[in-house]
Amino acid sequence: MHLPDQFWWLAACVFLAGVVRGFSGFGLSAVLVASGSFFISPKLLIPSAQMLEAVASIFMISSVWRDINWKWLTPMAIAYGFSIPLGVASLAYLPVDVLRVAACVVLLIASMCLLLNARPKLPDGLPLRFGTGLLAGYLAGAASIGGMVGSVMLFAASIPAKNLRATLVVLFFGSALYSVAWGSWHGIVTTETWTRTAWLAVPMAAGIALGTRGFHRVNEAQFRKMVLAILALLSVAGIVSVLIR
Repeated sequence: MHLPDQFWWLAACVFLAGVVRGFSGFGLSAVLVASGSFFISPKLLIPSAQMLEAVASIFMISSVWRDINWKWLTPMAIAYGFSIPLGVASLAYLPVDVLRVAACVVLLIASMCLLLNARPKLPDGLPLRFGTGLLAGYLAGAASIGGMVGSVMLFAASIPAKNLRATLVVLFFGSALYSVAWGSWHGIVTTETWTRTAWLAVPMAAGIALGTRGFHRVNEAQFRKMVLAILALLSVAGIVSVLIR
């Protein structure tokens, strides 16, 4: 296999994305697409990001399995099943920049409110969990920022750090494979997608290892503040990447 176009720039981007994913349990696609889209079209990069999400979960799943919050994971996964096909169709046939900017603005506001302890009083029940899955699944398929939506809602519901991280890791494994399958159906997953993913898996794995070490060195309060700060930065990066590209 030959090196994909802009490999070294993308390798640096995916290493950083791996660090974020290893630490927080989410953010790989958001970091990779926000940074890598300066070098390659998001429509080409998003399918690779979704494949890498599945590979990342394989690396992490054995260490987080016992911490999964199944009460959140199950309805979110079912909702993903309905909304991911709509998101992938949007990626294939519609301009997604406006959607990505709008979603990032909302996520920026939400993460800043949580950082400032302005927590909305949302009843933690099946409607909230299923609704979160519907929105996150759509944005996962369309713009690869579904994990940011899910993490914001899990934080708002005060899920402990290790359970939040574990739940997102497992959710992304199934949802990423599902997104790739629908992307193949719509013709946006190609041989080049597989090649790019294979090359980028190595720097991603190195980043995940570093990020995981960081997770085990912080307490609950530190994790919460750092992840909300990451969410805010990713939201800004997503907006900037669209506006100046």
